Amino acid sequence: MTAPADRFSCVAIVPAGGSGARFGSAIPKQYIVIAGATVLEHTLNALRHCAAIEHIFVVVPPDEDRADVVAARVGNTTVLRCAGGQRAHTVRNALAAISRQVRRDAWVLVHDAARPCVAEEDVDKLVSTVASHAVGGLLASPVTDTLKRSTAAGEVAETVSREGLWRAQTPQMFRYELLGHALNASPEVTDEAQAVESLGLSPLLVRGSTRNIKITLPEDAEIAEIYLSGNQR
Repeated sequence: MTAPADRFSCVAIVPAGGSGARFGSAIPKQYIVIAGATVLEHTLNALRHCAAIEHIFVVVPPDEDRADVVAARVGNTTVLRCAGGQRAHTVRNALAAISRQVRRDAWVLVHDAARPCVAEEDVDKLVSTVASHAVGGLLASPVTDTLKRSTAAGEVAETVSREGLWRAQTPQMFRYELLGHALNASPEVTDEAQAVESLGLSPLLVRGSTRNIKITLPEDAEIAEIYLSGNQR
């Protein structure tokens, strides 16, 4: 059966259920203020300016209400209170929650709430590049550092070749039905691309900026503030 034409054909899902334990803040890192706005607001604004994204869904725990104010300020954003214990569970719950609002072949962009520095042009590039790909794809950046593998004692065991290695970023973009199937089959993965890979498929790597950092530690927030303040100027 063909999905109704009034259903969305391209949406973004922003998992925002993390507590940010490693960040060491009294509040989750997505709600800290940097460069004049919360991390979540910066993130949503970057997605909102992508013309292809028809709607944004932010996924939070059932008892979380801080995202509502942010979503209302950004616009074209719905808050879903169905975050799970892990990222994959959160995305899977969100897919189920929006099942009546999206087409079966809709593109879904999943983006970390704590990646506020993603460039609007990189989101546009991801959408335009992946739109014709059979599987889907993700933003990523080539590894440029020298890599070391350690022993259990913390000593260098070997130097690992960085050839062909990439740092996975977000957004990660896949069809609604494929993504749901992949996450149901592999619910313990750390990103959507890994779930799709587990089906024997090969997502496309789309080169993005190294500024698209994920805020995990306090020093990450300091770097993000520099980037975002520069963008505002």
